[in-house]
Amino acid sequence: MKKFIFYFIQKKFLLINLLIFSYIFLNLLDGNRGYFSYVSKNEILKSKIIQEKKLSEDLNLLKIKNSMLVEKNLNLDFLDQLYREYFTVGKKGEKIYLNK
Repeated sequence: MKKFIFYFIQKKFLLINLLIFSYIFLNLLDGNRGYFSYVSKNEILKSKIIQEKKLSEDLNLLKIKNSMLVEKNLNLDFLDQLYREYFTVGKKGEKIYLNK
């Protein structure tokens, strides 16, 4: 009878340890802070960094264009380019090519 109880306790201990180990292992791989979640969040982070760089470049370009239109530093060539682009006008005898 003692052997049976000892055997049962050993199996119970092994089973509990196996369950705890499997729980921890699954959470390491698939939990909110697991490996697969880490990989997907890392990809999202990379795409957001690229998007941020693009938006930053666009913002800098708009700042430069805006500074050209300030009354103190008015760039007449840029103003002429905008005027021709938006209203599709030109000088007399000038051929206008539209990009569509």
